[in-house]
Amino acid sequence: MCKNMCATGKTGMIELCERGQAAYEYAICEGSISGDIPQCLLELGLLRPDPESSDGFLAVPPDVAYAKKARPIEYTIKNQQKALSDTLLAIDGIRSIYDKAHRQRLAPVETLDDPAVIASVLEQEVRSCREELLTAQPGGGRSPQMLMEALQRDRELNERGVAQRTLYGHTARNHGPTMAYIERVTEVGGQVRTLDEVFDRVIICDRRIAFVPGEGDRSASALAVQHPGLVNYLAAMFEYMWARARPVDPKAVSQRSPRISNETRRAVLRLMVDGFTDEAIAKRLGISVRTVATHIKKTSDALGSRSRPQLAYLIGTTGLLAFPGHSAPPSGGTGTAVTA
Repeated sequence: MCKNMCATGKTGMIELCERGQAAYEYAICEGSISGDIPQCLLELGLLRPDPESSDGFLAVPPDVAYAKKARPIEYTIKNQQKALSDTLLAIDGIRSIYDKAHRQRLAPVETLDDPAVIASVLEQEVRSCREELLTAQPGGGRSPQMLMEALQRDRELNERGVAQRTLYGHTARNHGPTMAYIERVTEVGGQVRTLDEVFDRVIICDRRIAFVPGEGDRSASALAVQHPGLVNYLAAMFEYMWARARPVDPKAVSQRSPRISNETRRAVLRLMVDGFTDEAIAKRLGISVRTVATHIKKTSDALGSRSRPQLAYLIGTTGLLAFPGHSAPPSGGTGTAVTA
C-alpha cells in the first residue's frame, strides 16, 4: 500500500509503492486503468482522468508529471529567494547607520590588557576587513612564526579584495625572514614600504577601528580605538609616513641604497640631538646599539667633534639634518625621551 513518508519532519515525501508501480505499468500497457487507483499515482501526477471514460485514468510521462509538480515549488522558492535578497539589501542599507551609532554609543577607546584577548580581538577584526588594512610595524624584522601567520591571513584578505599596505623601518631590509615575507605578500597584491622611523605600531581596519599599544608592558596592553575622529587621525598619520617611505623591491640585489642608509643615519642623529640614549635609539629604530654608536662616531669624525654635546651643536649649526621635503615631526622633547 502507499505510504506518506517524512524526510525532515516537515516536508512530506511521497513513496511510490509496489502496487502503484504495477498499476502505472498496467496503465501504460493497456492504455488506461480504472477501479481502485493507488493514491500515490494521483499525488505524483502520474495519472490523469481519461476524457472518454467516467472512471478511467491515463498514464502521464514521468517528466511531464515532474514538471507540473515542480513548477509551483520552484515558483515558491524563487519568490522566497527574492524576498531574502530584498531583505538583505534593506538591512545592508541601514547597516552603516547602525555601525556609526553603535560606535558613538560605545566607549570610543577600549583597553585590552590580556595578550590572549588582544590576539583574539585583533584576529577577528583583521579577518573581518572588507576594503582596506593599514599596518605600521616599528623596529626591525619580525619573528618567522609571526610572519607565517601574517602571510596566511594576508592571502585570505587578498582573495576577498582587501587592499593592504604595510610600513616597516628601514632596518627590516636587513632581516632575511621579513624580506622573504615581503616578497610573498607583494606577489598577492600587498604593498610594502620602509621608513627611517615608524612612529609606533598601528593597525587600522577599514578606517573604522584602530589598534595601538597601551600603557605599561606594550606586549600585554593595547587600545582598540573606534572613535571616528581618532581613527581618521591615525589614518592621516599613516598616510604621512607612507608618502615619505621608500617602496621595497624584494628582488633587488641590495636593499641598502646610499639614500636609505643616509636616512637611517639622520634618524639616529636626530634622536641623539633630542636627548635619546644609544639604547633608546636602538630600540626605537630596531637596530643594534653598536650600529647606533657607529653612525654617531662616523658623523663625529666627519665634523671633528670631541664630545657628544659638541656633536649635537655642530649638527645643529651645519644644518646636517635639514633637507627638502623630509622634515621629521616633533619627537617629543628630551625629558622622558631618554628612557622611551
